[in-house]
Amino acid sequence: MTFAGKNIVLGVTGSIAAYKAVEIASRLKKAGASIHVIMTREAKEFVTELTFREITGCPVASNMWDKVHAYNVEHIALAKLADLVLVAPATANVIAKLACGIADDMLTATLLATRAPIVVAPAMNTNMYENRITQRNLTELKSRGIQVIEPASGQLACGTSGKGRLPEPHEIIAALEGLICAGMPLAGTRILVTAGGTIEPLDPVRYLGNRSTGRMGYAIAAEAVRRGAAVTLISGPSVLPEPAGVSRTMVETAREMHDAVLAAYNDVDVVIKAAAVADYRPKTAAKNKIKKQDGEITLVLTRNPDILLELGEKKQHQILVGFAAETQNIERYAREKLQKKNLDFLVANDVSEKGAGFGVETNHVKLFSADGSVQEYPLMQKQELAGIILDHIAACLEA
Repeated sequence: MTFAGKNIVLGVTGSIAAYKAVEIASRLKKAGASIHVIMTREAKEFVTELTFREITGCPVASNMWDKVHAYNVEHIALAKLADLVLVAPATANVIAKLACGIADDMLTATLLATRAPIVVAPAMNTNMYENRITQRNLTELKSRGIQVIEPASGQLACGTSGKGRLPEPHEIIAALEGLICAGMPLAGTRILVTAGGTIEPLDPVRYLGNRSTGRMGYAIAAEAVRRGAAVTLISGPSVLPEPAGVSRTMVETAREMHDAVLAAYNDVDVVIKAAAVADYRPKTAAKNKIKKQDGEITLVLTRNPDILLELGEKKQHQILVGFAAETQNIERYAREKLQKKNLDFLVANDVSEKGAGFGVETNHVKLFSADGSVQEYPLMQKQELAGIILDHIAACLEA
């Protein structure tokens, strides 16, 4: 278990989102961690110490001047004890204090005294979050190596809608796993994953696209974070939520994906091209909607850039992984693509097979390696397959 035996200090501040911290503590406790909660005075307006004490089985710290419980000089003892410190939710006020080195309560004193990794999950009104002062403070925290979990967008308790929601507890837990897993095989590895399909405009209303949902690429990105990798996800249009701990860039067209991938290529160790990129685009996209007319119309298509081929030509130190979604001659097409595009290995599947195509939770693939070997995997969940793919990448990194 990732969190087994770990001491995690959970800082809870005065945000309406403090109720989510209860579930975070519960999930971490069930995963085997010892949870030590520090509450600010304002946090106790939203949730009680008793709740956290019952959930964690540990005393709750809040007042610098209370009698000590199991610790000597409590904030220093907690700072030393921590394997990781999470502040969730983190208000603009506490973020500002941390950026300026202010230590005027139990939580901020502990944050200043600890040498453990610190993770901050902001939660506040959209205008407060977007304020230049808050953004400057967050930039300062990041420059010191503090990890900031980006807030989600949606309806806020204040009645407005925008960025500022505390991510769901399971998303925060996933982000923490990346830090806890620092000793795992992919720790420190920089991985670029592409996912989803690209779309090519025909006119302002219509486009050419494919059936890819991005499930496979998103599963790989999430699993890579859990194994300690720094993950960049470049995604075509998708309704899937951004995996916790991942840096995601959204694109639409093949050319946009080409530019985004090439811009990041030199700075990564591994590229996993799971996206279903459109091979062709309309030669000309109409400025206005194409109106219905009698008879047929002719659509002229032109080639899009071959991203994977270009990456293979430019490859230096990178491990390059491709995908091939086919409907026939799987092995022949896979081997040709593997060699032509200078890949380390390629994952191929028959998208016409039930349960193995686009838009489903499962996949059935064959993995073709540059050394000529082939391994077939039975129908399984895409999340499980993501782990197998990353196992192969870890083996390549060690070779």
